Amino acid sequence: MTEQEELIMLRALVEKQNKEIINQQKEIEKKDETIRRQNIQIEGMLQALLHAKKQRFGRSSEATQFPGQLSLFETNEELAEILEQEKEKIVVPSYQRTPRKPGVRQEMLDGLPKEIEEYIINEEDTCSKCGSPLTVIGKEVVRTEVEFKPARLIVKQIVRQIAKCTKCGTDGSDNPNQHFEKAAIPANVLSHSIATASLVGHILHQKYGMGVPLNRMERELYGMGLVASRSQLSYWVIRCCEEWLTPIYDRMHEVLMSCEILHMDETRIQVNKEEGRAPSTNSYMWVIQSGACEALNATYFFYSRTRKKEIARKLLEGFHGYLTTDAYNAYEYLGNEDIRHNFCWSHCRRYFIESIPLDTKGKEIPGSKGAEAREYIDALFLIEKKRNELSYEEKKEKRQTASRAALDAFWSWCKKTGEIPTTNEKLTKALNYAIGHRAQLETFLEDGRLEISNNLCESHIRPFATGRRSWLFADTPKGATASAVAYTLAESAKANGLNVYEYFRYILVQMPNNDFHNHPEEIDRLLPWSDELPKECRLAQKHKKHLKK
Repeated sequence: MTEQEELIMLRALVEKQNKEIINQQKEIEKKDETIRRQNIQIEGMLQALLHAKKQRFGRSSEATQFPGQLSLFETNEELAEILEQEKEKIVVPSYQRTPRKPGVRQEMLDGLPKEIEEYIINEEDTCSKCGSPLTVIGKEVVRTEVEFKPARLIVKQIVRQIAKCTKCGTDGSDNPNQHFEKAAIPANVLSHSIATASLVGHILHQKYGMGVPLNRMERELYGMGLVASRSQLSYWVIRCCEEWLTPIYDRMHEVLMSCEILHMDETRIQVNKEEGRAPSTNSYMWVIQSGACEALNATYFFYSRTRKKEIARKLLEGFHGYLTTDAYNAYEYLGNEDIRHNFCWSHCRRYFIESIPLDTKGKEIPGSKGAEAREYIDALFLIEKKRNELSYEEKKEKRQTASRAALDAFWSWCKKTGEIPTTNEKLTKALNYAIGHRAQLETFLEDGRLEISNNLCESHIRPFATGRRSWLFADTPKGATASAVAYTLAESAKANGLNVYEYFRYILVQMPNNDFHNHPEEIDRLLPWSDELPKECRLAQKHKKHLKK
């Protein structure tokens, strides 16, 4: 082999090695990129786990947990001043026990029935010092107590008199046959059943007002001497909801559609025996809430197999006004130009909170962009809190200055932050959410009656969500529908200051004995906000403002 051939061979070998090195470098870069992406995914999963742990076991408040970063608002001195003033208000002073205000206990006990247990001095009693006779000169109240008397069941037999006509069937009578008259009796809530309005009212109140599942009520009734299975209790509930409560439920929906401001949200519910679906499949409970400014106070639940926009469109048919929701697309595309969308700032803030990185102890790492966004959004809520006492027109006017300034600062921050490269996918998602729905998030500026969050609706969903932890699921679609009806009346009754048990009992007494099919005005008389409801349906006690309800 000549030197020239060896040189050519060596050059080929070098070239081959260079190509192998380049390929190996590309492979290393590819693997480095894979490792980088996997590290991001691992960090994302770790953060998701920490946030889930914090959500379950940590504090539930979404408010700022770190000292405010006022440098964020240097572009707007007025906003910085507002934040500073608000922070000064929440400085915790040294604890001093607040003295009890006079009359609180008396006011609290006035609504309860009273019994007097009196201890007397007998005539034969004598003085413990000298043995002389005693003369009663007065009485004193030693103490006031509240005694608990457990509920009890009573078997009640309905008996009526039967009278015989003294003339019918006698000679000379126009009626040749004997005739009997029976005393009129009220209709029962369920024919051929031992259930009464008070018993079914108690079951409805316990499950839908207090979140007690039927299996616990089954044991409670058994302890009181009544053997009634949970399937029997469920049958009573479903029958009463279908026959007596649904007409009121439907009428409430009609009246709600006449409101100018509504809130809407949805939450999941599991129904075991839905045709063509696995028991673990999620169904949904839609919730409509009247605005805080409306004359009526109503919460409406609706069960549906799906979360499609057709359901929202059906529920809001005939509604014209402002609708406060989150940014779920079923609400955005309702095909109704008369509906103005007002999006919830709590949901927007929630996305940014989820983007805040946590350390291994679940504590927020200071200085994150998510925390900065939360500071801006908190400013909006602080401004709103200061305007609560104003009229709606004054509130609208004030929003054009302070709220507008806070919004401008926030959108400017979003633009600058969005230009910074980041591996925090949740922060990117939060920024896209806020910027993509800017117009709907600013709708609250148009009308002082609008809320900046959907918290009003969520507060009425909470009893359903906490109750769901106890009863877990609905067995059939009929049961889920009955739950929607019962929760509608229970939550609306609470919102209107009614005694939930007494309200259910009153409805179940009145509806079977009313010709509401031909006289629909009878239904209006039974609505939760009706002035015609009797006194016993209303809560007897009115606590002072400083007492918790």
